[in-house]
Amino acid sequence: MTPPSAPVARVPQQERTRAMRLRLLEATVECLVEHGFAGTSTTLVSERAGVSRGAQLHHFPTKNDLVVAAVAHLTDIRGAELQAAVDTLPRGRRRTRAVLAVLGDHFSSPVFAAALELWVAARTDETLYAAVAPLEQRVGRETHRLTVEALGADESRPGVRELVQATLDLVRGLGLANTISDDARRRRRILDHWADVLDRELA
Repeated sequence: MTPPSAPVARVPQQERTRAMRLRLLEATVECLVEHGFAGTSTTLVSERAGVSRGAQLHHFPTKNDLVVAAVAHLTDIRGAELQAAVDTLPRGRRRTRAVLAVLGDHFSSPVFAAALELWVAARTDETLYAAVAPLEQRVGRETHRLTVEALGADESRPGVRELVQATLDLVRGLGLANTISDDARRRRRILDHWADVLDRELA
C-alpha cells in the first residue's frame, strides 16, 4: 500500500504578496545601479524580478510608483547596512580611520549609486522629489547620528558639529567621484590624512 504523501505547506497569500513586492523593489534597485533612472523601466524590473507584468502593474501602476516604493526600501537598506558596520568597529587607536573606512565604503556602494540616480532624477520630477527629499533628510540625520556616536564626538564643543558635517560631505564627495572611475587609492590617501585631522581636533 502506498503511504499517503505529506501535505504540501501552503504559503499564506499575504506572505507571497510581500515576497513578490520585495523582489520587485530589489530588482528596481539593481536596475537603477546598472541602467540608471532613465534606463529603468517597469518591463525590465518585472522581468528581472520574475513577476508577471500584470502583477507588477497591480501593485505599482507606474514607474514612479515603483521607484518611490524602492526609495523607501533603499532608505531602510542603507540605514541597516551602516548600523551593522558601525556595530563591528574596533576600539583603540585606529578607530577613527576604521570609522572613515566604513563611511567611505557606504558612500561608494551600489546602494549609494542607486540613491544618486534618484537624486538626479528627483531634481526635475516633482512627484519623485516629494518622495525622495524627506527620506534623504531622514537618512542624513541618521548617518550624522551614527557618525557622532562612532567617533565619540562631543557636539557641545564649538566646531565639532561642523567637523562631523565636513566629514560626511567629504566621504559623500569621494563616493560621487567613485561613480565615474575606481577612485579607491586616492580615497584611501585622503581618508588617512583626514583621520589624523579628526584625531587631532576631537582629542
